[in-house]
Amino acid sequence: MFVDEAAFEAKAGDGGNGAVSLRRERFVPHGGPDGGDGGRGGSVVLIADPHLRTLIDFTRRARFQADNGAHGGPNHRRGRNGADLEVRLPTGVVVRQADTHALIGELLRPGQRLLLARGGRGGRGNARFATSTRQTPRFAEKGEPGESGRFALELKLLADVGVIGLPNVGKSSLIARVSAARPKIADYPFTTLVPNLGVVRLEEETSFVIADLPGLVEGAHQGAGRGQAFLRHVERTRLLIHMLDIAAGRDPLEDFAVVNRELRLYQEELASRPQLVALNKVDLRPPERELAGAEDGLRRMGYESFRVSAATGEGVMRLVGRAAELLAALPVSYPSEPQAVPQAGSQPRAGAAASVHVQVLGEGFYQVSGERVERAVVMTDLENEEAVRYLHRRLEAMGVIRKLRAIGAKEGDRVKLGTIELEFRD
Repeated sequence: MFVDEAAFEAKAGDGGNGAVSLRRERFVPHGGPDGGDGGRGGSVVLIADPHLRTLIDFTRRARFQADNGAHGGPNHRRGRNGADLEVRLPTGVVVRQADTHALIGELLRPGQRLLLARGGRGGRGNARFATSTRQTPRFAEKGEPGESGRFALELKLLADVGVIGLPNVGKSSLIARVSAARPKIADYPFTTLVPNLGVVRLEEETSFVIADLPGLVEGAHQGAGRGQAFLRHVERTRLLIHMLDIAAGRDPLEDFAVVNRELRLYQEELASRPQLVALNKVDLRPPERELAGAEDGLRRMGYESFRVSAATGEGVMRLVGRAAELLAALPVSYPSEPQAVPQAGSQPRAGAAASVHVQVLGEGFYQVSGERVERAVVMTDLENEEAVRYLHRRLEAMGVIRKLRAIGAKEGDRVKLGTIELEFRD
């Protein structure tokens, strides 16, 4: 079953909590703090797998979660890191935020990795907070929650050649003739409901991937006939074979104009992509006058045409041979070069050094936003008075207390930091 759209939830692992521990051994009267750090949570990483062709797995599984980091222990023992979760997807997938549709990235090359949700940092153990004036800290950091979200996937087939045309012009028959693909073929419109991929092998070192793209109709760019679902698969083809039914009793040049108009309205560049035109069903012996008229009209528009019969194979090898020649001269390119994606946890989170923003929500009610501030709060054990005092000093160092004073915050006012609400203490 071919599925080219899916949505799912992903949750990276939470970081492990730091440990609170004081060394107690005989003959070591001043052992001091020895609580270890928590381990990093596992990240969710997407990997392009060239052996996958569909998103059907995401109809069976809607949530992916990486491992949490383990908590730290006494004697400076660090918790183990959570394992990253690797999710394999077909090449050609576009990944977006499900709610905002913001682009996250594209998987265009086999083996390409895309970091989807970063695992949370492990909390620091109390040994990390020891100073000359705070020799026995009795608090540690909690682990940072891992990133999470809901994501949308859209598969755009990566094929060298796309076969386009109105319904029932013989696209599936051509694919079946030149490759091992066996699409459903029948004599009624919209027989083909999903794209079909095949590999054309001409010689030992000459082959290309061809995609049969289901019939386009007038209004396809607006979704008619599931047009938008099919049109996106044309975007990444380098060459188009435009099939016309020369025996249908219609004007083939008008059919040609209809499909190209839909390509142009969907995406301007698609209509200017190289096209070979296949005048199909010559085995039904259409009038020579109509064949010659179509060839002459296409030639005047600058298009190369071929008389073929997908049913009998007549002229097909000339068509695919010419397609192979053109592909050899066309650059192998993608819509956008994929950016190098770092291994999970190798870089600080985006916006970690962003400034702090303070705003008034109401009388005696304020909101503080900024990733550093929100992370500091969520990693603080708010049940531990010593930890809260340490958080207060950190907020002072970040300028939060000064900004709250400046906009009129008073002792006892409510302050919201992320999802947590605290009482203002000056």
